[in-house]
Amino acid sequence: MTKVIEQISSAQQLIAREDALGAHNYKPLDVVLERASGAWVWDTEGRRYLDCLSAYSAVNQGHCHPRIIEALTDQAKKATLTSRAFRNDRLAGFYETAIRLLRYGAVIPMNTGAEAVETAIKLARKWAYEVRRVPIDQAEIIVMDGNFHGRTTTLVSFSSEAQYKDAFGPLTPGFVRVPYGDAAAIEAAITSNTAGVLFEPIQGEAGVIVPPEGFLRAMRDVCDRHGILMIADEIQTGLGRTGRWLACDHEGVRPDLVILGKALGGGVYPVSAVLSSRELMDLFRPGDHGSTFGGNPLAAAVAQASLEVLEDEGLPARALELGEYLRTRLRSMNSPHVRDIRGKGLLVGVELRGPARPACERLRDLGVLCKETHVTTMRLAPPLVISQKDLDWALERIEQVLTDPNLL
Repeated sequence: MTKVIEQISSAQQLIAREDALGAHNYKPLDVVLERASGAWVWDTEGRRYLDCLSAYSAVNQGHCHPRIIEALTDQAKKATLTSRAFRNDRLAGFYETAIRLLRYGAVIPMNTGAEAVETAIKLARKWAYEVRRVPIDQAEIIVMDGNFHGRTTTLVSFSSEAQYKDAFGPLTPGFVRVPYGDAAAIEAAITSNTAGVLFEPIQGEAGVIVPPEGFLRAMRDVCDRHGILMIADEIQTGLGRTGRWLACDHEGVRPDLVILGKALGGGVYPVSAVLSSRELMDLFRPGDHGSTFGGNPLAAAVAQASLEVLEDEGLPARALELGEYLRTRLRSMNSPHVRDIRGKGLLVGVELRGPARPACERLRDLGVLCKETHVTTMRLAPPLVISQKDLDWALERIEQVLTDPNLL
């Protein structure tokens, strides 16, 4: 009987059951995880892996961080959801912590990153109509080639990836796309109807694409010159991932709107937010926007603890130091299969001369988990709590794979 139960519970059986009952909108590596701690995860067979993806940077603080889990469980025993029909005793503390650390004037909490991007778009459009005096329903937002801001109908409408929007129309108008990293192209696209520019400081899904040095500062200057909003999607790059609290901090740039998500929930609960000046946020009035779960006491407690862990453990500075070490070690491998190595902090892309999926599968078999993006790029983004010893352990296996003449 025990043997039968073990067979039914095997990874292969779990994969078959999942595939039989669920949508096939993902193509994950076939490893079935059941527990995690810090930078490590374990599968159902007891094998241990070093996580070098961090749930797309949602686990910056490490898996199941004790302080974040304590905040989650303590609050879960008290109150989890009040809706915004009533106030709760945790929201103000989250606001105060976010504003102190990120130096903005106001916060609006949501749940997922895509919701937060939609929120920022609504706020930018309202600003365009009420402040910039753009004719109603004519507001435009400039976006970038290669962008990824989420999967809602509006957000895929301005994607440059055909698969994201084919057969999902009619698409949402009001967006103008320009080449990424080109401030002159942004300026040329501005009209009297332009509300702002929406961008990622580093394009994660596009293959960890880092814009030319000075691009963010040049974009800030363009936005200031034309009186439009600069809107930074820092969902993947923010909260220490690139070695600063925000990736925009590398160039000393302060966007008008900052969108956060992923690591704001500490890897245990979906929390997102948009930050702006008090004046800009006050364009939202009661009834303009909302979310049943956004700002609930459980989310607020988790988000506050997640920010405090990043601060108290100095994780942005740690990411900066270890990220430089990681890229230096990767470049020293001199792999014939590698076309480029790029990134900031612990967000690194290794672009190969062929598909990256085989390399990711080989690394999985050696105990390192990472994932391909944009076909040829292997994204490396371990939790910011990773030790240099564990990073060296991963690098030994990465070198073994990348220097194998039979890889591609």
